[in-house]
Amino acid sequence: QVQLVESGGGSVEAGGSLRLSCEASGYTSSNYRMGWFRQAPGKEREGVAGIDRYGTTMYADSVKGRFTVSKDNAKNTLFLQMTALKSEDTGMYYCAGDNVYMPSRRVSLDRSGYRYWGQGTQVTVSS
Repeated sequence: QVQLVESGGGSVEAGGSLRLSCEASGYTSSNYRMGWFRQAPGKEREGVAGIDRYGTTMYADSVKGRFTVSKDNAKNTLFLQMTALKSEDTGMYYCAGDNVYMPSRRVSLDRSGYRYWGQGTQVTVSS
């Protein structure tokens, strides 16, 4: 059974930093593309950052230069380092993993391309 468990969320002031983690079990995350998504109240879930099996990364324009996605394959863990946080970064952050083992399956921020989802971790940024 695949499980993705996020941690590291919290409340910070604007300009602050947080580091989110997503630990995978029942699943070798290094073989698949992984992503971070977020959902603010009343809004649709949107892709924030993604990384594929080759380490290629992709970011939403709104977070480029501020967020960094990385992974530790030995620990089967995905990370999202968030800096210079803004109030508009507030939301529930979800880790997602693909389930298609295909070399051509590259990084994506399209949520339809992910099969497994964590329960989310809340990030609140106050201005």
